[in-house]
Amino acid sequence: MCRNIRQLHNFEPAATEEEVRAAALQYVRKVAGATRPSARNQAAFDRAVEAVAAATRELLEELVTTAPPRDREVEAARARERSARRFAS
Repeated sequence: MCRNIRQLHNFEPAATEEEVRAAALQYVRKVAGATRPSARNQAAFDRAVEAVAAATRELLEELVTTAPPRDREVEAARARERSARRFAS
């Protein structure tokens, strides 16, 4: 359920609004225990996603590092390699 929650800090280019919102959505889904809320809970669910996304954006803006920025393509290739090793039959 949390496959879209990925590290977003210290990448070049910086995390997009779409990436931040996807991570927030997955977090709220996990905490709520539902991928789609009922009609009665939709407004609360949407507010929670926006609040988590805002907190995430604020956190990313304030974090400081001395490490060089990472490249998304290199990290994706490493993840594919780990997956291939893990699920090799």
